[in-house]
Amino acid sequence: MNQIHTLLSAACRVLETGEPISRDDALRLAELPGEFVLDLASAANRVKNRYASGTGTMHACSIMNAKSGVCAENCRFCAQSRHNNANIEVYDLVNEESVLIEARHSVAEGVSHFGIVTSGYGYKLMNIEFQRVLAMIDRLHAELPGLNVCASLGVLSEETAAALASHGIAHYNINIQVAPHRYGELIADTHGVEERIETIKLLKKNNISVCCGGIMGVGETMAERIDMIFALQDLDVTVIPLNVLVPIDGTPLAGNEPLCVSDIVKTFAICRLAHPSKIIKFAAGRETIMKDFQGLLMLSGANGFLTGGYLTTRGRDIAEDRRFTAQIACFN
Repeated sequence: MNQIHTLLSAACRVLETGEPISRDDALRLAELPGEFVLDLASAANRVKNRYASGTGTMHACSIMNAKSGVCAENCRFCAQSRHNNANIEVYDLVNEESVLIEARHSVAEGVSHFGIVTSGYGYKLMNIEFQRVLAMIDRLHAELPGLNVCASLGVLSEETAAALASHGIAHYNINIQVAPHRYGELIADTHGVEERIETIKLLKKNNISVCCGGIMGVGETMAERIDMIFALQDLDVTVIPLNVLVPIDGTPLAGNEPLCVSDIVKTFAICRLAHPSKIIKFAAGRETIMKDFQGLLMLSGANGFLTGGYLTTRGRDIAEDRRFTAQIACFN
């Protein structure tokens, strides 16, 4: 019992000092028995309230799948990979009007961040398709002033990262997904995590805020989740989206068993203790996998979420999420 109290004291020190928890303490906290997980969650929630920007508010963003399917990469969890056999809608890059309609809906519902997402490896060249995306960004800025326009377009080059900066992108999402040393085994081997990390460095060089996180439930251990959390600390990203695997028929991970809720709570809480001031965003799996427990996750250190639809799976209605946020605020 004394050992457990000592561990929880390590979590409380983050609240007192604002200094991130050590990796060793994070690994020990990951072993907490289930009856003490709520104590850990409570400590993480207080750290969020004290140190994360916009205390008492939630960072909400919505995304649009602007180009779907036929991706040459073999990401094991992804319905859009042509290596997998998921039943999804496939289409080329949509037109500006389609993006504008989706963005207007998000703005009308009070969402301030809207992301354009495309399937595929990325854009290392200023090709016609990438230039069309830049035109979409410009159109959104022109017609929806005040909207934070974001993007997730895959791997970039110095040239394309600089172009996004010059067009006023707010956040760029590119996830490392898992502990870097497990990426090739657990996620994909048609490209390397090093390419993603290099893109993150290029984005930061061009003063673009980076949204980078990972996914739980793909076969990683708890210790490897902590490795991922501390790799993100080294990269010093701005927004950390945490996803819980939604197994999709036709992908290699379709049969994966759901994770234990207490382990997911621990992961969110430890992530907050390792990143006291960052935006930690609950993305995929919030309402489909966590269901009755999603509110608990939002009180375990998270201060953001993805609302509306995801890429190939359903999400939750933005208006319903707005009511959900109001209830969460009562606890903060």
